[in-house]
Amino acid sequence: MTRTSPLLTALFVAGTLACASGPVRPTLSSGTTPVAAAPARDPGALRVMTFNIQSGLKGLEQVAEVIRQEGPDVVALQEVDVGSTRARGEDQVERLSALTGLKYRAHFGTTRLYGGAYGIALLSRHPFQSLAQYPLPTPRGAEPRTLAHAVLDVDGREVSVYATHLIRRPFNGAARVRQSVFISRLLAKDTRPRLLMGDLNDDPDSRPVRLLRRQLQDVARVTRSDGTGTYPMPLFLRSLRIDYVMACGAFTPVSTRVLRVGASDHYPVVADLRLQPSQAPVEAPVVVAPAGAAPAGTATAASAP
Repeated sequence: MTRTSPLLTALFVAGTLACASGPVRPTLSSGTTPVAAAPARDPGALRVMTFNIQSGLKGLEQVAEVIRQEGPDVVALQEVDVGSTRARGEDQVERLSALTGLKYRAHFGTTRLYGGAYGIALLSRHPFQSLAQYPLPTPRGAEPRTLAHAVLDVDGREVSVYATHLIRRPFNGAARVRQSVFISRLLAKDTRPRLLMGDLNDDPDSRPVRLLRRQLQDVARVTRSDGTGTYPMPLFLRSLRIDYVMACGAFTPVSTRVLRVGASDHYPVVADLRLQPSQAPVEAPVVVAPAGAAPAGTATAASAP
């Protein structure tokens, strides 16, 4: 893929990048971010995190502290506000970027709530080479859902990071299946090393998650850390595991842990992975059989440094 130009670098600092077409627009926040020192890691090592932050209702500082303590290279965030009255007009992506030192950031809005943009986001220590956003098939009248895609430059190698937040539970199981099929078809066309992170709103053995596991590893399951829930339930009810880090065969899962912290109504998931050398064989893309009609999404893309 072609390297970005100095003009695109300037656009990154200036603010929003224009997309190819359509109403769905991944955006980059304006502002200057102090860059955190990169943790010492072995070659090929990558630490990632997924965290549903509940619009920062318990305080963005708490969320940022959790991220800083773990030192991830890439963070997928769900339920993120930009400019809403609930967020007191703040750009939560830019604020978390500044608090954590993860310089590269993008917000993928799905709808407008409380007068601002609401959706998912990515923070990264590694530069973005490109951004794209795909609306997921969603029942009429339901909250829109999206799939974010960032191509990262990880030490000179392109890595695809996908992030999402599937339609809420309970019920809506058929809609989550359609969304998983859409995601699986898209990922099957991508020959880069690829990760999928996010709040999938379903159990590890549910049909939507099993569909994704046809071509991706559930990192918690592979590392035998899948016994810990990520969404605590009240009273005596067992917590649910609905937040995931999934990786293709180009990655070797090393470890996974769920952080039982009170910064949100979800617990974040942190995974350590090792990216295999580029000459190592990578599994062929998997063709996912259709499971009901999944409306086609509209893709838009933007380049970033």
